[in-house]
Amino acid sequence: MRILRGVLVTLLALSVTTGLAVAVGYAGVSYRAEAEHRAAASPTPAATPAPTSPAPSDAIPASEPEPEPAPEPELLPGPALLAAGDSGDEVRDLQARLVQIDWLPSVTGEYDAATVAAVEGFQAKRGFPVTGEVDERTRDRVHEMTGPPSYEEMHDIAPEPGALDARCRTGRVLCVDKATRTLRWVVDGQVLQTFDVRFGREGMETREGAFQVERKSRDHVSSIYDTSMPFAMFFSGGQAVHYSPDFAANGYNGASHGCVNVRDRAGIAALFDQVRVGDAVIVYWS
Repeated sequence: MRILRGVLVTLLALSVTTGLAVAVGYAGVSYRAEAEHRAAASPTPAATPAPTSPAPSDAIPASEPEPEPAPEPELLPGPALLAAGDSGDEVRDLQARLVQIDWLPSVTGEYDAATVAAVEGFQAKRGFPVTGEVDERTRDRVHEMTGPPSYEEMHDIAPEPGALDARCRTGRVLCVDKATRTLRWVVDGQVLQTFDVRFGREGMETREGAFQVERKSRDHVSSIYDTSMPFAMFFSGGQAVHYSPDFAANGYNGASHGCVNVRDRAGIAALFDQVRVGDAVIVYWS
């Protein structure tokens, strides 16, 4: 019995220092490991800090200046196709086209000082290098704005108006001849004024026939196309005789929406004051 008590004392001492649980019975002694006790006694590992996301590599500091745009390349003139001193049909073609868009008054066939000045003005207005010589860029732009000139235009021959329609020979008439692209103001058979005109494009042709001036509008603006139509004299619905800034600028390289376009502003302004509502309008082919 003394031996058993000694063993118990020893075991109790061990349980205090090692954390072992001791069960003692008269049949013997059993040991059980205290996992929870050992876990509590073990040190807890430190928590690993969460990784932080790196700053985006393409971020631009607020203080970094914006890059300056690259300068536009300088526009340089091309090789001269026509220049001062040249002559011939190519010069006549150029001059006739410049007459169409009111940069020259007449055709001479000689690339003279007036032609140089006209080409310089044309180039300056479009931001081209101003040389007074015709390079490919200048030639192409002139051709875009004009139509092929006739023999009469190239030789400065005024076109003969076609015969007056019989309906134009009496009374007060705006006589519009599609064949010669002219408008003549005729009073009692006498032609008082003649104008260059252009007509409607394909699908929007200017109507032909006998009409009369239905109404007049000095500073008209189209409600359909939002375009200026000064000195408008309406003769068939929305079709009218009127001044056209586009015709004045671009000549026959263009068309109307059905109206009779006039490019002589001063002339049409004077005609507007003479024409009365009710005057006849005849549109025909001579």
